[in-house]
Parts: sequence; structure tokens; C-alpha cells
Amino acid sequence: MSTLERRLHVLIDQARYDQLTAEATRTGRSVADIVRSAIDLHFDEDRDQARRAAAARFLLASADSDSDPGETWEEMLAIQEAELDRRLDLA
Repeated sequence: MSTLERRLHVLIDQARYDQLTAEATRTGRSVADIVRSAIDLHFDEDRDQARRAAAARFLLASADSDSDPGETWEEMLAIQEAELDRRLDLA
């Protein structure tokens, strides 16, 4: 782990602070650690590339699958998005 050497002062609203403190209490971590983890997650390029690759594989696989021709475009997208979210949550 790198040495912490920069200080950052950020103003947030009460609702966000409540979410942070609740997560800190639930996980036994500090609010600062949760904020650092959120920043790391947001800027994790490898994770983003993996998500894009998983989405591409899913879309290619679903293009070959039999779908109900009565589905609207919006219904098809919603089904695919739900399935992609389910698969990414399993990873």
C-alpha cells in the first residue's frame, strides 16, 4: 500500500455523509478508507475493460440466441441489461 501523503478536503451533503458513516460502521472501516476505495473503483481501468469485454461477449452470444420476435427494442435492452448485471455481479 502506498504512503498517504496528500490531504483532501471535500464538502458533501448530509445524506452522502450518512451513507459513508453507515458503510463504515457496517464494514468496520474508516470513512476515509471507504472514500479511497470508491476513488480506486471509479478509476480502475482494468475493471472497466473487463466489464466492456463481458458486455461484448454477452451481446455477441445473445445475438445468436432465439429471442421472442414480439419483444420491443426497449424490452430486449432491459432484458440484456438485467442479464449483464447479473453476470457481472457473479464475477
